[in-house]
Amino acid sequence: MKRFFRLLAAVVMAAGVAGCTSVSYYAQSLEGHVRIMAARKSVGKLIHDPSTPKALRTKLTSASAIRRFATDELALPDNSSYRSYVDIGRDNVTFAVFAAPKFSLTPITWCFPVFGCVPYRGYFSQKSAIETAAELKGRGLDVYISGVTAYSTLGWFSDPLLSTMLRQDDTYLASLIFHELAHQKIYVNGDSAFNEAFAVSVETSGVRKWLREAGDRAGLRRYEANRKRSADFLGLIAQTRDELRQIYGSPRASQQMAAAKTAAIDRLRVRYRQMRDRRWAGYRGYDAWFNSPINNAKLAATSVYGEQVPAFLRLYDLCSGDYPRFYASVRRIAALPQPSRAEALRNATICN
Repeated sequence: MKRFFRLLAAVVMAAGVAGCTSVSYYAQSLEGHVRIMAARKSVGKLIHDPSTPKALRTKLTSASAIRRFATDELALPDNSSYRSYVDIGRDNVTFAVFAAPKFSLTPITWCFPVFGCVPYRGYFSQKSAIETAAELKGRGLDVYISGVTAYSTLGWFSDPLLSTMLRQDDTYLASLIFHELAHQKIYVNGDSAFNEAFAVSVETSGVRKWLREAGDRAGLRRYEANRKRSADFLGLIAQTRDELRQIYGSPRASQQMAAAKTAAIDRLRVRYRQMRDRRWAGYRGYDAWFNSPINNAKLAATSVYGEQVPAFLRLYDLCSGDYPRFYASVRRIAALPQPSRAEALRNATICN
């Protein structure tokens, strides 16, 4: 409980300094989180309760085994997170609002107590997220709203399993648990790209290890195919981001720049369709992303999760798949100033 009151005090102090808008924002965040925490039920009790639906019992049994694997095999925190369950009764637990200038790929950031500065604002209410996005759009910014199925309090609370985390197969569930626990292991205030890429690297290496040790060759093949498509997707995004950087850095008039931006995004959709139909043999898992509006905020949100992942996975390999050594090496890099941090990660040749 001490952590709860320290966090609550930080939130109240920040809200009081920042003004009424922040008070409202922090209030909805705290209210939404407290409501979820109050609804937690023990995973162990639910598994052994004869009234628990069979499908839910099966999912929770898998989640319990995955949770043990996270601690025993991936050296992730051994705490009470993901040992309770909440049915939140909706498709997403929160909604993240991203924003960026019309002619820049640098996202707008917001700074908060405990978590530092991040390139989004999170809402438990979809209505509030939509209202914020409309307000930001009215200021001439590109905006993007993304539904979120899981979130981490970085170990401040005992994060529960959520019904949103159980919607897909066990591989998806394992990826979420490993990812969110990785945030509890290492988190650098104000460097979302570093934090997310680190968590994705733990998620990726962890799922591979979990599937191999389970002897699930078919599952591993499916996972690797998904990872390859994800890398292809991020490669497309990176190419378009490079094109847009050149456009935004050119001495064009605003109208000309807007037209060039639209053309670059149109080319991105064309390249995607060609890749989908040829390289992916018609796999349509990314159609929804490309069929909805694409702007700087959406491109920025996507890049946060992907650009540094290969460097982290390379460092993991340099550490011979030894998670404690890998984490120690990541912590040493994390202690560096941000520009040096990215360079050290990119240029790492040994695990030290």
